[in-house]
Amino acid sequence: MMDERVVGGVGTASAADNHEHVHVRRPEGAPQALFSQGENSAGRPSLTDTTHDRWFPEEDHTAGSAPRRKRDTMSTRRTKRPLLAGVGALLGAAALVLSGAVTAQAHVSLAEDTVEAGAYEILTLSVPHGCDGSATTELAIQIPEGINAVTPTRNSLYTVDKVMAELDTPITDSHGNEVTERVAQIVYTADTPLPDGQRDAFELSLQVPEDAADSTLYFPTVQTCEEGETAWVQIPEDGQDAHDLESPAPSVEVVAAEEADAPEDGSAVEVSAESGNDQAGSSTVSDTSPLVGLSLGIGSIGLIVAVIALLRGRKKA
Repeated sequence: MMDERVVGGVGTASAADNHEHVHVRRPEGAPQALFSQGENSAGRPSLTDTTHDRWFPEEDHTAGSAPRRKRDTMSTRRTKRPLLAGVGALLGAAALVLSGAVTAQAHVSLAEDTVEAGAYEILTLSVPHGCDGSATTELAIQIPEGINAVTPTRNSLYTVDKVMAELDTPITDSHGNEVTERVAQIVYTADTPLPDGQRDAFELSLQVPEDAADSTLYFPTVQTCEEGETAWVQIPEDGQDAHDLESPAPSVEVVAAEEADAPEDGSAVEVSAESGNDQAGSSTVSDTSPLVGLSLGIGSIGLIVAVIALLRGRKKA
């Protein structure tokens, strides 16, 4: 007697004595190559899968219904994981580059970009940090040639001194007074060192030279700290960008005066003798610390996303 058995849900088999014959019925629509017949290691007939995609019959199919093909999504998953990791790494790299760019702009510098020749101005010098983590104790600001008189704004946390230099040739000021010396340097000395994580600003009232139009005025500054110092004294060569320098000197561009000239008596400049550290701290100098923190935060998030994506990819692999 022969008994029939279902093989793989797609055919029947009959067995007699010690020999079996397997008859396979190919479902309608199934690839012919999938059901090619061969022999296994025991010499018995077997089904050989010769196609790349596997054919799975529906679990609840009825007789005569066509099996449903289930596509492998592994390639899609493998594509998404590298893409996610790449996006994360790109965000991290972009943020770190931004962070470096912002940090490079955190120099001792002047708040003003341009001034008019012959005008009376109040220039604001910003100190955004210390010397490699060390607190600032002194700031020595060199005054460019052509500027003879400078009035520094009082700062309650510092003592301020003027360093005078003899003029080669005496001059006569607008009031008819003979001038034999000029202010060569302004020195602020901190009563309490300025911490590295804090900033301060220093104001200088002066008259821009009338013949300085279409030029740049440089104010080389030496920042002395509890440990070490930073000399912001580098002046770019012709055609060189000042942003490429490691420690550029604070500078301001001088443009030609407009028709409405500044008054010659200097009455347009009002310097408050009682303005203190609070006034200096509220100057228009932009503080780059928030930008640095933002860029570093974005970089950290991007790197974390990349690491998570790579770890998930390894586990699933």
